[in-house]
Amino acid sequence: MENQYFTSDELNVKNRAFLLGDAVKVSFFIRNSKLIMDEECYFFLMASMRKMRMNIPLTYTLEFFQTLFQKEVIEGKNSKNAIINFQVFRNSDELTLAKSSISYFYEVDEKDDILTIHQRLLELDLIKEINVNNNLLSNIRVHCPENIYGGIYAQENDLDDVILLNPNKRIARSTSGNLLFLEGNIIKVPKHSEGAYISPLLENFVTFLHKNNLADIQEHEIIAFESQKAEEILMISDEKGIFSVGKIRNKTFGNSRFTELVEKWKESF
Repeated sequence: MENQYFTSDELNVKNRAFLLGDAVKVSFFIRNSKLIMDEECYFFLMASMRKMRMNIPLTYTLEFFQTLFQKEVIEGKNSKNAIINFQVFRNSDELTLAKSSISYFYEVDEKDDILTIHQRLLELDLIKEINVNNNLLSNIRVHCPENIYGGIYAQENDLDDVILLNPNKRIARSTSGNLLFLEGNIIKVPKHSEGAYISPLLENFVTFLHKNNLADIQEHEIIAFESQKAEEILMISDEKGIFSVGKIRNKTFGNSRFTELVEKWKESF
């Protein structure tokens, strides 16, 4: 099914998102015809806009987004399970950029169930000729040429994705999302300060596991070699969904434990 697109007003090529990548993106989630994690996603959007020094309209309340998606997506398009990739970009209509108005564009990607691990196991590899930064703006979803380069590298090498390192040669994330490494009862997650994305989807998952004592969640500085030590690896992408990693180079990984944990998480909704 082709994705549906929505805009706040008519798009033209003279916008700063197209010309300069002056935009931020956050995902919202529909499951069983209801918005889930909407507060977490909304506050992440507000934080991302503040970091990019955007002029946040007074109308941008949680209720505004709840009403917008309920009317246009759930009722208007009869979407039952979907990821809404919402992008806000700055216009050039004031003397200073900080006071310029903003517009939005969003895409609705229909899914079977956003909280179900995709059946196909991913094959990843590390890429070392580029790295991603680990500063204030590295944690939000903004224009990132490293993601584009990494995506092309993956296609050319018959991979599903690549693992991106930070300038200290430690694991940051993949081009699509964050990585979780399971060893025994410990789940290691790269710190935000390492270049990992802030992810409402991941944070909801690990919070559930922690509250229910299902795993020991540890934020870590993870060297590249540790990817080979994990028993299972999960990739959580706010933009694309949840995936098990089946292979990195010559090492293969299981997915039974993470599948069990995700199933328990789904039952909490």
